[in-house]
Amino acid sequence: MSNATPVLPAPERVAERAREIMAGIEADPEFGAFTAAALKYDEAWTCFTGFPVISNWDLDTDKRPLLTEGLRALSLKAAVYELGGQDEDMTEIPVAVPVDEMMHAMIAQPQLLARIAERVGISVIHQTDKEHHDYETGDYTHTAYALAWDEPPTRYWLDHFEANRRLEILDRRYEAAGFLRSGKAHAFDFTAA
Repeated sequence: MSNATPVLPAPERVAERAREIMAGIEADPEFGAFTAAALKYDEAWTCFTGFPVISNWDLDTDKRPLLTEGLRALSLKAAVYELGGQDEDMTEIPVAVPVDEMMHAMIAQPQLLARIAERVGISVIHQTDKEHHDYETGDYTHTAYALAWDEPPTRYWLDHFEANRRLEILDRRYEAAGFLRSGKAHAFDFTAA
């Protein structure tokens, strides 16, 4: 068994394959149902640390563009998995926090996504304990994305340091409103209210 770090496939190859994957997903007969289900999931989108890092965040206007970005990220990851020898660890390439949050909404439609993936001939790899949000402009993910679809929209593809800066601002505001640890706790006693 080797401890060598796996080498990611060339971004050019990943970009080409990711475009093919995305086109296959969008052409699938259940894509409309998948999109409707993923966007309907918005009632459960209560994460304090994902979408709220977007400036002037508005679920109604941002969810469709974010769906596109989430699909692009999943397509990139599927391409890396396929071209990189089906290494799940390698597949967890850096993804911006808001885009990752949208991927969770899509993965919450497991039956539809599994059927689409099977027809397209891909594997959807996303494991929360292995994901990382250290995305930065110029990194591997950014390079492959830009080769596939041009520059990613910086509204959603926030660099890691900028996302962390915004999370610190949000955390101070949440705490002022009584939400502790970025919404992971509060001391509201609803029986007394």
